[in-house]
Amino acid sequence: MSATPHPVSLTLHQATRVLEVGFDDGQTFNIPFELMRVYSPSAEVQGHGPGQEVLQTGKRHVGIDGVEAVGNYGIQPTFDDGHNSGIFTWPHLYKLGSQQDALWAAYEQRLVDAGVDRDAPMPEKAGSACSSHNH
Repeated sequence: MSATPHPVSLTLHQATRVLEVGFDDGQTFNIPFELMRVYSPSAEVQGHGPGQEVLQTGKRHVGIDGVEAVGNYGIQPTFDDGHNSGIFTWPHLYKLGSQQDALWAAYEQRLVDAGVDRDAPMPEKAGSACSSHNH
């Protein structure tokens, strides 16, 4: 069966800042808001192509103010830092839950590679997030 597991329950735990997701294959994941925010599928975070990702920092204490259902394929959380353009599909949520350790390790390695601290504030955006960059 290749069907993507679908959530049967979604619970926001504000005190511990995790999204508890129970899937219909029996798996339940507690996905930290920070992990969701760092791996948001939005263009603002992912950029517009490989190598365009924007490393997110200072999100350890990010909260989620609310979650909107997007059709029957995902959710769109509103983070308390104002970010709300990421649509988290069921497969993306499942990946965040099932591959947490690897995703945290990859995030920490990106921080090291960039020489920035996980808790560093995000640099203020100069102009449009979609402006062209000279690398």
